[in-house]
Amino acid sequence: MSVSVQDALAQLSAQASAETAEGMAAYHKVDRPYLGVSVPQITDLATAWRAAESDVDQRVALAAGLWDTNIHEARIAAAKLLTQARIRPDQAVWELFLSWVPQFDAWAIADHACEVGRRRIEADPRRLDQIEALTQSDHMWSKRAVLVMTLPFARKNNPKPADLEVRERVLGWAADYATDPEWFIQKAVAWWVRDLSKHDPARALDFLDGPGQTLKSWARKEAGRLLSDG
Repeated sequence: MSVSVQDALAQLSAQASAETAEGMAAYHKVDRPYLGVSVPQITDLATAWRAAESDVDQRVALAAGLWDTNIHEARIAAAKLLTQARIRPDQAVWELFLSWVPQFDAWAIADHACEVGRRRIEADPRRLDQIEALTQSDHMWSKRAVLVMTLPFARKNNPKPADLEVRERVLGWAADYATDPEWFIQKAVAWWVRDLSKHDPARALDFLDGPGQTLKSWARKEAGRLLSDG
């Protein structure tokens, strides 16, 4: 049974809390509608919708419709709906995700949406060629998304040669980011290098001894927090 955008919104609204919504609006500080529905509640609904809609194109259409409402919870639900390791075919999912990136304007929605991008890049790392241009974007959230969606390559314990090539490519982008004064960009670099330090401390330290020296002091400290001499 297909799920319409109207049905999905009705199910989200059924769990709405005006008091929670008010707090969320104050916290996220972005002018858009908030329903006051928690992420676990959204996840449960999206999981049910995904099970009900086996056709990928229909699922993409539902996600697109939810995103276009601009409702905070609906955008997170759209991302949850498409966050899967295996989707075949997945080109429409990837293209929809790319259309979302320039619209990012807050960390919570961006991070949930980047989970979609992560899965599709892991499925086909050649897609890195398509996101490389985002590293030069004037849109801060697009630049940040590149590091967020490539985090799996920092977290591999036994990376293959191809994984190491990707890792070095992303670290090259991070090196360029290190001089960017924007807080969210500095935080993203620190996050990437900190996660790398859990799996390849020598390479993380090498980054910090090189381009990482231009990070702001708080970001450099966060990046090296898990290193014995970081």
